[in-house]
Amino acid sequence: MIGSIAIRVGPALDQVDLRADPADAVTIHRVAMALGCSLPTSPNSAASSPDGDRHVLWLGPDQWLVVGLADTASTIEAAIRDAAAGAFVTTVVVSAARVVLEVTGARARDLLAFGCALDLDPRTFGPGSCAQTLVARAGVILWLITDDPVPSYRLLVRPSFAAYLQTWLHDAAVGLG
Repeated sequence: MIGSIAIRVGPALDQVDLRADPADAVTIHRVAMALGCSLPTSPNSAASSPDGDRHVLWLGPDQWLVVGLADTASTIEAAIRDAAAGAFVTTVVVSAARVVLEVTGARARDLLAFGCALDLDPRTFGPGSCAQTLVARAGVILWLITDDPVPSYRLLVRPSFAAYLQTWLHDAAVGLG
């Protein structure tokens, strides 16, 4: 904890990249039902299952990242495959491609603003928002989990950049005083 900001390696989460035709409403609906979580259609948004164990992040017009608890990737892929039933849908397990860093605290938004060009104002980037962006020149998926009672972000970053980004976040947090 540095001041009011906590920076830590987050939980191990399984991640499955999903590509599907958003115009195929039947398949999209069936996949969402199988996942227990809608597939967001608005740019830079995320949806969560009612139990909070599964999340779907919009990455592009026909691309989503399905995030689940550790050791659930094969279950996620099977659910998508069964729900798609012959429709053109692809999945790739990308869990090893990203490490989860968590930044939480009253000044978390200020900290991230030092190294990120996105407008992180809560009116623009509120809870459930996500975006592929750069933080301190490291490519990340930035995801605002909650803003209540304080902002809590997850940064999904390549393992080769995780230590650098964690050190940068620490140094920048010290600079916030």
